[in-house]
Amino acid sequence: MQRWQRGGPWLTASSSRLQTEEKVQEARELRELCSGRGPWFWIPLRSHAVWEHTTVLLTCTVQASPPPQVTWYKNDTRIDPRLFPAGKYRITNNYGLLSLEIRRCTIEDSATYTVRVKNAYGQASSFAKVLVRTYLGKDAGFDSEIFKRSMFGPNVEFTSVLKPVFAREKEPFSLSCLFSEDVLDAESIQWFRDGRLLRSSRRRKILYADRQASLKVSCTYKEDEGLYVVRVPSPFGPREQSTYVLVRDAEAENPGAPGSPLNVRCLDVNRDCLILTWAPPSDTRGHPITAYSIERCQGDSGEWVPCHEAPGGTCRCPIQGLVEGQRYRFRVRAISRAGSSLPSKASEVVVMGDHDAARRQTEIPFDLGNKITISTDDFEETVTIPSPPTNVHASEIREGYVVLAWEEPRPRGRAPLTYSLEKSVIGSGTWEAITSESPVKSLRFALLDLEKGKSYVFRVRAMNRYGLSDPSEPSEPIALRGKPATLPPPAQVQAFRDTQTSVSLTWDPVKDPELLGYYIYSREVGSSEWQTVNNKPIQDTRFTVPGLRTGKEYEFCVRSVSEAGVGESSAATEPIRVKQALATPSAPYGFVLLNCGKNEMVIGWKPPKRRGGGKILGYFLDQHDSEELDWHAVNQQPIPTRVCKVSDLHEGHFYEFRARAANWAGVGELSAPSSLFECKEWTMPQPGPPYDVRASEVRATSLLLQWEPPLYTGAGPVTGYHISVQEEGSEQWKPVTPGPISGTHLRVSDLQPGKSYVFQVQAMNSAGLGQPSMPTDPVLLEDKPGAHEIEVGVDEEGFIYLAFEAPEAPDSSEFQWSKDYKGPLDPQRVKIKDEVNKSKVILKEPGLEDLGTYSVIVTDADEDISASHTLTEEELERLKKLSHEIRNPVIKLISGWNIDLLERGEVRLWLEVEKLSPAAELHLIFNKKEIFSSPNRKINFEREKGLVEVIIQNLSEEDKGSYTAQLQDGKAKNQITLTLVDDDFDKLLRKADAKRRDWKRKQGPYFEQPLQWKITEDCQVQLTCKVTNTKKETRFQWFFQRAEMPDGQYDPETGTGLLCIEELSKKDKGIYRAMVSDDRGEDDTVLDLTGDALDAIFTELGRIGALSATPLKIQGTEEGIRIFSKVKYYNVEYMKTTWFHKDKRLESGDRIRVGTTLDEIWLHILDPKDSDKGKYTLEIAAGKEARQLSTDLSGQAFDDAMAEHQRLKALAIIEKNRAKVVRGLPDVATIMEDKTLCLTCVISGDPTPEISWLKNDQPVTFLDRYHMEVRGTEVTITIEKVNSDDSGRYGVFVKNKYGSETGQVTISVFKHGDEPVELKSM
Repeated sequence: MQRWQRGGPWLTASSSRLQTEEKVQEARELRELCSGRGPWFWIPLRSHAVWEHTTVLLTCTVQASPPPQVTWYKNDTRIDPRLFPAGKYRITNNYGLLSLEIRRCTIEDSATYTVRVKNAYGQASSFAKVLVRTYLGKDAGFDSEIFKRSMFGPNVEFTSVLKPVFAREKEPFSLSCLFSEDVLDAESIQWFRDGRLLRSSRRRKILYADRQASLKVSCTYKEDEGLYVVRVPSPFGPREQSTYVLVRDAEAENPGAPGSPLNVRCLDVNRDCLILTWAPPSDTRGHPITAYSIERCQGDSGEWVPCHEAPGGTCRCPIQGLVEGQRYRFRVRAISRAGSSLPSKASEVVVMGDHDAARRQTEIPFDLGNKITISTDDFEETVTIPSPPTNVHASEIREGYVVLAWEEPRPRGRAPLTYSLEKSVIGSGTWEAITSESPVKSLRFALLDLEKGKSYVFRVRAMNRYGLSDPSEPSEPIALRGKPATLPPPAQVQAFRDTQTSVSLTWDPVKDPELLGYYIYSREVGSSEWQTVNNKPIQDTRFTVPGLRTGKEYEFCVRSVSEAGVGESSAATEPIRVKQALATPSAPYGFVLLNCGKNEMVIGWKPPKRRGGGKILGYFLDQHDSEELDWHAVNQQPIPTRVCKVSDLHEGHFYEFRARAANWAGVGELSAPSSLFECKEWTMPQPGPPYDVRASEVRATSLLLQWEPPLYTGAGPVTGYHISVQEEGSEQWKPVTPGPISGTHLRVSDLQPGKSYVFQVQAMNSAGLGQPSMPTDPVLLEDKPGAHEIEVGVDEEGFIYLAFEAPEAPDSSEFQWSKDYKGPLDPQRVKIKDEVNKSKVILKEPGLEDLGTYSVIVTDADEDISASHTLTEEELERLKKLSHEIRNPVIKLISGWNIDLLERGEVRLWLEVEKLSPAAELHLIFNKKEIFSSPNRKINFEREKGLVEVIIQNLSEEDKGSYTAQLQDGKAKNQITLTLVDDDFDKLLRKADAKRRDWKRKQGPYFEQPLQWKITEDCQVQLTCKVTNTKKETRFQWFFQRAEMPDGQYDPETGTGLLCIEELSKKDKGIYRAMVSDDRGEDDTVLDLTGDALDAIFTELGRIGALSATPLKIQGTEEGIRIFSKVKYYNVEYMKTTWFHKDKRLESGDRIRVGTTLDEIWLHILDPKDSDKGKYTLEIAAGKEARQLSTDLSGQAFDDAMAEHQRLKALAIIEKNRAKVVRGLPDVATIMEDKTLCLTCVISGDPTPEISWLKNDQPVTFLDRYHMEVRGTEVTITIEKVNSDDSGRYGVFVKNKYGSETGQVTISVFKHGDEPVELKSM
C-alpha cells in the first residue's frame, strides 16, 4: 500500500489509460463482428467410437456473418437424408450449433464425416471419425469391424453344410464347402481330423478355388475315419463346420475274411528290434481271428515279405533280426479260417539305430553360436574284456513272449559291444545259451520260444573284439503270462434322438489303461445281424451315429477295444425311432409391415428355419421406438399366429421389431431387429402387400406357390395378383404369368432343375399394382431322394382313400389336407384317419363332388414336406369299380377251364382259382342240370389248392354240352362255363379214342422211338428205332417191301433196332417196317423211303460226300497228268462236279477227260503241254451247298508230274512189248497113262520171243514122244503115251529183248484102275 501511495498519481493515470484502450479494442472487435466475415469453427467436430445399434451425435459450433451454408459429407460423399431410410440421418443448425445424428449405427457407418460451411467471405470445414464397434467379448477394445477387416479380412460365412461321408477302404472320398466371400488367404483355411491339423500330401490334397474349399483323399484307409473340421478366419472369430467320415471295409479277397487291422505303430525302436502294435478290425465277418500276419518292406524296395505271425489274441508283437541303419515299414493282415484280410495301412517309416547314443552326447557352445559335440564314449577308459551287464529284467511280459532288457556295463569301453544271453529253468541248475540269427546289439531281446507254465532266470554277457565278459547277475524269475482277457463292455449305453438321420449315443467309460477305444454296432429292430458303425476305435464316450433311415427303429451296442482284441457286446439299447430331437427354435425373420393406422401397425414375419423338432406354440414380439433407448414387450402371452397388431404407437415415429419363437423345449433365439417402419396411416389407393408367400410341393421342374391376401385393400377390392420370379444371383424380376391371376395359389412349372428361384406377389385393384410382398427364400428345384407322393387306392373294406406317409415328420406334426387349396376338407364327405407318420383321407360316398386336387402339408417340419394329387373322373371310376369288386368280391380265377387227355384216354376238365376256405362250396351244372360224381364222371374239389376237376373215363356223345362250375366262399362268388359242342367236341372225341388205343398198344411191347434214318461219317445209311416194355420172349422183325430182312439187328438189352445200308442206291427204294410182338400184343413202325424221303437221304449223302472231299492231288500217269480228290460218297444224280482251269470251265474232249467213281473225282490231262499249267479248281455241288477245291499245276508240281508221266509211259512201252505167256496153261492137269497129253498156251512179245520148254526146271528134249508146234502166237507141246515118268512140273519159257516170262503147269499121270490124285498147284 505504501508503494501505491508513493506513486499514486502516476499509477492512477496509467490505469485509466489501459482501461480506455481495452474499451476501444472491444468496440473495434464488436464492429468487426457485426460487419461481414468468413466462417470459422469455435468448437470443431470430435471423433467418436460407439457400439453397434446405438446412436451417435456429431456437433460443432461455427461463427460467420452472414450465416453460412452447411453441407455434411460421409467419406467425401454428400449426405442427403432423403436417399436413406426414414430417420437414418437428422441434421440441425441452431444459431451456429451444427449437429448430425446417425441412428442405429451399423458397421457400414464407420467412416470419416466432414462438415463444410461457406458464405460470401470464405469457407471452412471440420471432420471427425466414427468407429462402430461390435462387441465380441470382454476384450472389446479392438473389436471394431474396421479393425477386424484389416486384421482378418472379410466376414466369411459358410453357405453350404458339410454332410457325413461314408467312404470305402482303398477308394477316394472328398469333402467340400462353399463360402459367402472370397477368402483372401487360402492358406488360412485349415482342416482338422480329430483335432489334428491336416496338410497336403501325396495321398491327400487341400484345395481352394471359386469360394470353395475342398479336401480330397485319393486312397482311403481306416485311419482316415474321424471327425473332420474346416476352419476359416473371420472378423468375428473363426468360423467352423464339422462332419464325420466313416470308412467301410473294402471287399475282401476271400469271401468271409475279416476286415483289415489299423493303426500299425512301431514302438521302442532299437538297433535291431522294435515292438509293433496295431488295433484289431471291428468286423470279423462271423469268423474269429486266429492269427495276424506281419509283413515288412525294407527301404524303398516296395517289396512286402512276411516276417512274423502273431496269435489272434494279441495286437502286439516284437520284431527282431532287423539291420541297423536300415529303414522299414510294416503292415498287418488278420487271418481267420475264411482266409486272410486285406493288408492294413503301412506304418510310418522307422530307421533302426542306437537311440541311446543321443543321451551319451553333450553339446558345448563356444564363439558366438558355434558348438562342439562330445560323446561320453570319448571319455571311456581303454577296456579289453568288458564288464558284465547289469540290471537284467523283463521289460515286457506277454502270453507269447518276454522282452528282456539290461543296462550296458560300466565302464563299457570304446569298442562296439554285442551281447549273448543264457537261460535256466528254475530248479534245473543248468544254463543254456540262447541262439539268435544275428548278433544282439540292442539292450533288449524278445524271447519267443519259452514254454508256458515254466519259470526262467536269465543272464547276459557282453562281448567286444577282445573277448567275452563274465555273466551278469541272474534276473528275477520270469514266466509267461496267461492269455490276456478282452476288456468288459461299457455300461449304461443310452441312445438319444439327434436329427432326422442320426442318433446320439452315450456310455460310461471303461477305466483301463489298455483301452484303445470303442466300436459301435447297430441294427434295425427286427433284424438279427449287427452292422458295424465305425472302423476306427472311438476315444470318447459319446458318438453321433449318422446315415440312419428316418422313422426306422434301431438298437445299438458298444464293445471295448484293446490289444487283446474286441470285447463282448454291451447290452443293446432300447429301440429308438430316428427322429429330430426336440430343441428350442431358431429366430424368426423377414419382418414386414402389412397395414398401418395413425397409432397402430400390423406386423408379419416368417417362421424360424429350425423349429426344433416340435410345434411352434407362439411368438413373443418386442418393439422399439427410434426416439427411445429401451425395447418394450408387445405381448406377455405367446401369439399363435405370425401376424400381430401393435397399438398405442406415436404417429410419425419410427419403430423396429424383433421376436422369439417358443416350443415345448422353451423360448428360442432372439431375432435381429427389423427395419424401421414409420407409423403413418396408409391412404394410398393401391392394396398393401400380400403376406406369408410360401413354396410347397417342390419338385425338379415345378412348385406350388401360395399366399395370403393383403390386409390393406386400398381404394377397392383386390381384383388379381401379379407374380414375379427372380433367379438367384440375378437382379431382374420377371413375370411368371402373362397376366394377373385371381386365386391365392399358383402352380409354377417349366423351371430349370438344379437352380434356385425367389418369388414375390403383388396384389392389384382398380387403382393398380400394390406393394410387393416379402420375397420368398431361395427355392432349390430338385427331386429330393426318398420324397413321398400321395398314394391313392382302395382299402380292404372297399373304401377309396388318399394316403400320405412322412417318416421324417416330427412327433408334433399335423397333416393338413385341403381340396383345391381352399382350406380344410368337408367332414361330410371325407373321414381323416391319422397314424404315426401317416395320414389317410377316406371318401365316404365317392362322387363327382369329390373330384379335384387334394393336397397335404406336414406342419412343424424344417423342410417342406408336401404333395398333391388330382383325382380325375376316369381315376375315380376305376377306383369305384375296384371298390365294388372288394365289397362284392369275386373268387379270383387263376386258370379257366382246361382240357387234358390222360394216359388211358380219359378226359380231364379242370380249372384253378385262388385258395379257398374249408367252407367253400361247388355246384357243377351240366346242360342246366347239377351233376355229381359217377363211375364214368368223377368230380374232385380241392379247396386248399383252389382246384376243380372232372375226369370222364370214356368220352362219348352223352358228354357233349356245357359245363358250369358255380363257386362260393363266404361273400365271394364266381361262375365259370365250358362249352363242348360241334367241332371242338368231335376233335376231342377223336383224340381221346386215339389216346385210348395208344394206351392199349403200350400194354405190350411198343416202339418208344419210331423208325428214322441217319447217315454216319462213312456215308452209311442207318435205320434205327427203339422198343420198350419188352421181355425175353419178345420177337423183333425187319421187313422191306413186306419181305422179312434177316440182316436187321436188334439189341434186347437196350431195345434198339438197327438196319445198315452200306451203299444206298435206287434198289433200296421202298417201304421199311419194324415189328415187335409177344403174347401181350404187337406194334410196328414204318418208314417210307420213296419220293421226298429218299431224295432227302441222297441229298444228305451228297452233302456229306462233298464235305469229305480231300484236297486235290496231282499224279503223273502213262497217258498224262491226273488231278483227283477222294470222297467218301458220290452220286451223279445228287452231286454235280465242275472243273475250271484258270477260271475257265473245262469239258471232256480229246485231251481232257473228267470222271467220277464212288470214291473219287478226277480230271485226266492227256499228253500234257506247257499250256496246261495253271490253277485248277474243282466245284462240288450237293443240293444248295457247294464246295470248291483248288490246286496249282505249275512250277515244281508240273515238272514232277511230267517226269512221272514220262517214266510211266516208258514202262508201259516195255510192258507192252515184253515176252509174256498170255493164257492157256492150267495150274494142274491129271492124265491116265498111255494117253496123249497136249498142252497149248498163247504168247506175245515184239520182237517175237524165243520159246523153250522146261520139265522140273530142266530143258525138254523134243524127241520120240515129245513134240512142240508153234502156230503164230500159239505154242503147243504134245507128249504121246504118257507114263508115270512124265509126271512133274512143266513150264514154257519165253524171252525177247524187253524181258522174259515162264508159264507153269503140274502134270500127274495115274495108272489104269486108279483114282486120279487131286494135286495142288505149286
